[in-house]
Amino acid sequence: MQTIVLLTFSNILMTFAWYWHLKAGAAGARPMFVIILISWGIAFFEYALAVPANRIGAAAGWTPGQLKIAQEAIALTIFGVFMVTYLGEPLHWRHLAAFGCIMAAVGFLFVGR
Repeated sequence: MQTIVLLTFSNILMTFAWYWHLKAGAAGARPMFVIILISWGIAFFEYALAVPANRIGAAAGWTPGQLKIAQEAIALTIFGVFMVTYLGEPLHWRHLAAFGCIMAAVGFLFVGR
């Protein structure tokens, strides 16, 4: 459970690091080098959560593939919420279909575990 919690917070930070500047009006408000520096500052804290999450997961017996696919499923969930709430994009059926495919991949890697 620790791995999932750390990966969730890690993905929240990384989603902001990569996409916060895309909100209407924010993209042109600052020079690119400032955007990059701010994003790297956010990403530092993301790494401070992601690295321990993966080490804890590996110590608990998760394979690297299981860790990665869990991270991707969390990332897609976080991004979906971010996309709708922060960026204001509508949710479409194709987003749900993509989420279903990722969840199926999670199932394939964890089945029989």
